[in-house]
Amino acid sequence: MSLELTQEADIRAAYDIALQQGSEVIVEQFITGLEHRLLVVGGRLVAASRGETASVTGDGRHTVQQLVDLQINADPRRGSDGSLPLESVRLRENSPEVLELKRQGMTPDSVPETGRSVLVKRTGNMTTDITDIVHPEVAYMACLAAKVVGLDIAGVDVVTPDITQPLHKVGGVVVEVNAGPSLLMHLNPAQGNARDVGQAIVQHLFPEKESARIPVVGMMGDADTSRKAQLVAWLLHLKGWATGLACSDGLYLNQRCLQSTGGMDFENAQRLLINRNVDAAVFETDVRHLMTEGLPYDRCQVGIVTRMPSTQNLQDLFAGEDDRMPGYIRTQIDVVLPTGTSILNADIDAVAELAQYSDGAVTLYAQAGTHPRLIAHRAEGGRTAFWRDDVLVLAQGEHETEVLSTQRPAVARLLKDGSLSQEDILVAACAAWALETSPDLIRAGIKSFGQNAHSH
Repeated sequence: MSLELTQEADIRAAYDIALQQGSEVIVEQFITGLEHRLLVVGGRLVAASRGETASVTGDGRHTVQQLVDLQINADPRRGSDGSLPLESVRLRENSPEVLELKRQGMTPDSVPETGRSVLVKRTGNMTTDITDIVHPEVAYMACLAAKVVGLDIAGVDVVTPDITQPLHKVGGVVVEVNAGPSLLMHLNPAQGNARDVGQAIVQHLFPEKESARIPVVGMMGDADTSRKAQLVAWLLHLKGWATGLACSDGLYLNQRCLQSTGGMDFENAQRLLINRNVDAAVFETDVRHLMTEGLPYDRCQVGIVTRMPSTQNLQDLFAGEDDRMPGYIRTQIDVVLPTGTSILNADIDAVAELAQYSDGAVTLYAQAGTHPRLIAHRAEGGRTAFWRDDVLVLAQGEHETEVLSTQRPAVARLLKDGSLSQEDILVAACAAWALETSPDLIRAGIKSFGQNAHSH
């Protein structure tokens, strides 16, 4: 880009330089003023920077090239390091900088007389944060320019002699809208205050009232969780979510098998988390994978523990005695989000006692609603699930919902042929309930289990 061209020779020279960069050249009216970059995020101005020209002052001894190195590039704010706010000035052949010198009757090897100011670079020197002094109407015009071209994050270039005045009053204009704005000038300005533009962008992309996470269900037990994980994934699938499932049987997405082995391996399970098509994910993990690889996710919305495994067959991992196992298995509960739910088997003391480690809510399930732990938990307003006269009941405090009966032909058939157990149904219903699934959908999903593709 060459600026402020008034002589035919300068225009022809600038045209040739521009043509070398591509097949088209744009010639526009020159606007007098200072260069500014305004960062617009989500329809509001979050940062602004002002540019300055780069000049050297002659001393009668050094060439322009030497003066550039002594007076400009020696500035510690300049360099080729991407962490520095300003780039080094290079006088390359046919560059705009060399053309600027030529217009002044000079070359990089010229020796300017003492006291002469030589302009070297007109643009690309965003040095000073001026966010606080941008006129509101200028900010509005920058936001409008970004909106016109369809960008919610944009770097808007404004040329104006006075950023504190409306553009129309001082002859300023918007000259460019950049889809890939540089952030360094705002994060590390040469002068003025740094602006936390990264935080502004993150808040725009992920509003505080909206979760940036997909629902994740994590499940651990003692070789009893595969069918439970499959049933949970089926219920979430019927909920309309593109659901990923990583379990001992393999890796699945929307009931389609992606891989028939290694579903609990860390790297394979993470494939679900990086797949942008996944709306929700269900992960089955056993104690060996936990101790050797860890969980494939950092936090989960629902954490489930059904059994307390033993340390048998874990001698190679130096797991110790069985009394150390709760210390390992609590990891599944430790990662439950404060807004999430831990689901625990109240029939097993060591499992139920993991409730103390949950940052979120706790749902307890048991075969019978008369279990003392369930009665106490309900008295405190907690959620519970149990069987009463062969009917699945979801209860919170005094409120109860009867979901389905094992006497229904479809459910009885699943229980009889071993496709599901009563505990499988209990656990899956609790997980779906924690994710705000209606009782009607839970009922329909359990009755239709086995009709999904990955069960064949």
